[in-house]
Amino acid sequence: MDPVGPWTPDKIPNMPTQAQVRVAARIHGFTYAIRNVVAEARKVEAQGRTVRYLNIGDPIPFGFTTPPHLIEAVERAMRDGHNGYTPSVGVTPAREAVAAEYERRGMPVGVDRIILTAGTSEGIELALGALADAGDEVLVPTPTYPLYTAVLGKLGAQSVFYKTDPDNHWQPDLQDLASKITSRTRAIVVIDPNNPTGAVYPESTRRALIDLSEKSGVPILADEVYGDLGFDGPLPLLGSLAPDAPILSFSSLSKAYVAPGWRAGWLAVGRSERLNDVLAAIKKLADGRLCSTGPMQYAIHAALTGDRSYQKTFVRELVTRANLTVDRLNTIPGMTCVAPQAAFYAMPRVQLPPGVTDQDYVLALLRATGILCVYGSGFGLPPDQGFFRVVFLARPDVLSTIYDDIASFTADFLA
Repeated sequence: MDPVGPWTPDKIPNMPTQAQVRVAARIHGFTYAIRNVVAEARKVEAQGRTVRYLNIGDPIPFGFTTPPHLIEAVERAMRDGHNGYTPSVGVTPAREAVAAEYERRGMPVGVDRIILTAGTSEGIELALGALADAGDEVLVPTPTYPLYTAVLGKLGAQSVFYKTDPDNHWQPDLQDLASKITSRTRAIVVIDPNNPTGAVYPESTRRALIDLSEKSGVPILADEVYGDLGFDGPLPLLGSLAPDAPILSFSSLSKAYVAPGWRAGWLAVGRSERLNDVLAAIKKLADGRLCSTGPMQYAIHAALTGDRSYQKTFVRELVTRANLTVDRLNTIPGMTCVAPQAAFYAMPRVQLPPGVTDQDYVLALLRATGILCVYGSGFGLPPDQGFFRVVFLARPDVLSTIYDDIASFTADFLA
């Protein structure tokens, strides 16, 4: 017999039944401006205006296509029955292809240190989850890719921004970075080639970053997803300069292989024994999410071992658009733009009047012209500095019209 008697509704504590359900406090620290601005664009579309989206780095809507041999690899995997769960670390042929690619490019990493992920984003989240507790610090560049700050906010860890200098081609301020390493620092994020600026770091800067890591004992998270989209050719892996340094490298098929929606990426943990516990922790977290998308993993082997000639064509198209972007934006009175050296982003700056923010400018531009960019403060920059990010994947004739409209709007806005 139940000693407390039968259950009845009156035993539930008396609480307001119409109150909002509480959400976790850490969600208040989770923001992602690249997507958040889309809500404003939807309002503009609801009013009947066409929106020209320059906010997300996705080549597909702009007419670039996934290479056929990658599509064939996924189709073959599906037809061959590879539609179930995979090992949490990923299928062996793809992991072997990633390991061989890293060895070819000067960063030897065993297959057991390769984890396939749902895009670079999941690799970043797994690594940060393995490294940072609540209250810990991770050094991220400013401007930064906002996924880092969003994930750290979710973990309850702190983003500590180190400066990059627009007057020096957006290169990291190494002195500022060094001054911000403390006993609570768990990782240094290096995004090279860079999103959102399109910057590429010279070897001297890369070696200095590795030296800071070695002296402090803080590992580097090397976001290298744009490494094959350098305008002067593919960039070396950061770990190729010091294969035994504590470096974790991330990449995917999303950008240079034009398959962002497949969420097919990888994480390579450097061969240093100092990273063995980190590797074990990442694998433990990977077990908890089962696996990344199964059939798409089979495209990784095809991508890394097959024809890549399309990348040269892709980069030529990007260079044309980058040159047009820089030339046109730098002719707009009150605006300057540092020339990118890779990828498909530029970070122009408009000289704002006192009291006006970058978000004011970007939202006014959207409402007046239907052009959607992302304000610089969404990447961690001060809102009064007037930076905003442009994605220049549209056709050159379309971009030219867009830049005409930006010029006309900016003249009115600044007046």
